[in-house]
Amino acid sequence: MGYNLFLDDLRTVDMVYDKQMEDNFKVVRTCADFISCIQENGLPDFISFDNDLGLDANGTLAPDGYAAAKWLVFDSGLDLSGLRFRVHSANPVAAAQIQGLLDNYLKHLDQKGDS
Repeated sequence: MGYNLFLDDLRTVDMVYDKQMEDNFKVVRTCADFISCIQENGLPDFISFDNDLGLDANGTLAPDGYAAAKWLVFDSGLDLSGLRFRVHSANPVAAAQIQGLLDNYLKHLDQKGDS
């Protein structure tokens, strides 16, 4: 059985989606937890990305949602051809980066599959 993944340091699922969908998501608060969850459970059916994930234990900016998306594309080794996702970040510049990276990679996979 598949699962959905919600990456956000502060928000809860019901702050972004209908409350009835809350049980459909595994919630992770950090990029490291995002990576661990996917390594342990496989690629989710759907991923919801925040970008700004607060500060790490040293008080510096923690790896963000864009870092999570880059890991997914460049380092995960997973087949992302069926990836479904949404970027719910309130940071418009970062949201566009995540959206662009994933859209362009999925387009690349689609074109590669057509040849």
